Amino acid sequence: MAEEASDQIPGQNMQSLSLNSEGQESSSSCSNPTNEMTLEEKFKIVRSVGEECIQEDELLNLLAKKPEPICYDGFEPSGRMHIAQGVMKAISVNKMTSAGCKVKIWVADWFAQLNNKMGGDLKKIQTVGQYLIEIWKAVGMDLKGDKVEFLWSSEEINSRAHEYWPLVMDIARRNKLPRIMRCCQIMGRSEQEELTAAQILYPCMQCADIFFLKADICQLGMDQRKVNVLAREYCDDIKRKNKPIILSHHMLPGLQQGQEKMSKSDPSSSIFMEDAEAEVNVKIKKAYCPPKIVKGNPCLEYIKYLIFPWFNEFKVERDAKNGGDKTFKSFEELIADYENEELHPGDLKPALSKALNEILQPVRDHFTNNPTARDLLKKVKAYRVTR
Repeated sequence: MAEEASDQIPGQNMQSLSLNSEGQESSSSCSNPTNEMTLEEKFKIVRSVGEECIQEDELLNLLAKKPEPICYDGFEPSGRMHIAQGVMKAISVNKMTSAGCKVKIWVADWFAQLNNKMGGDLKKIQTVGQYLIEIWKAVGMDLKGDKVEFLWSSEEINSRAHEYWPLVMDIARRNKLPRIMRCCQIMGRSEQEELTAAQILYPCMQCADIFFLKADICQLGMDQRKVNVLAREYCDDIKRKNKPIILSHHMLPGLQQGQEKMSKSDPSSSIFMEDAEAEVNVKIKKAYCPPKIVKGNPCLEYIKYLIFPWFNEFKVERDAKNGGDKTFKSFEELIADYENEELHPGDLKPALSKALNEILQPVRDHFTNNPTARDLLKKVKAYRVTR
């Protein structure tokens, strides 16, 4: 890989992602090496990653007994990376590794092909996978040492086919078709769609991945919950005591009203990791952000799940007549002002844009200055996104 124009480590200004005893993110507690953390500290850090945990007592027991639990995360290389996938995953992975976990990130190239992403062109899919890894390097995912491992599904499955396929076959044999079809959400599909045979195979394979990678924790989005539950049910079937723990993270909504999640096929619904500063400003300016309304407000969700975990604060610059500059130290403090109309969308949006652009600038610099990254982005932008 060609050298960077700058020696600065991308994302080195990312705030600490550990937790203090009250469960708030703190820059001081992460200074403790993992082996000096108490069990309670480790648990709070890992648990903070998930909107839901199945089961908390199992997670506590795992952290107490295993020095380096294996956490599984994965993604389909299916197009440009939006900010939820880029920034939230970096935050989550850094939390997990800071608490002593080893994170295996499954680059699901074969799965993207099964799901007809990039028109089923494996070469394009793998190019997208390389582009996504470049983004995580640039944004500040802590990749030092061997705490994080990127594993390509095509390579790993081919090299250990004798382990993988009997596992897939056993999972398929033990489950009825309607149970597998209930997992279609993991592919961005519904049970009502006309599925290909490949898409029926997909959930059985993803369930097998968990055991193939020897994962203790499944750290995926809420949209992947059903197949992770299938893995726990499979443990019941085979009388396996230690079940994978499910740690499901929150799904950020799209920027427009009523969009439950971001869509790569709708550029207005999300911010992409290498969007220019002006593009970010325009998208946030047009985003749904009704005064006083918290529920279903995507701008407030961005602040809660991206800005506060990254900076531990949210800075608003405004005229004295509008209340003057203010730095919010907690999301609850911000919500109180917003609901009471002491903070207006007209002041919140520029502050949100500024914070997002600060996070994304190292990524832009990397894709501008690094020839390999720049070439990958050019190729990915030229690809047509397919469902």
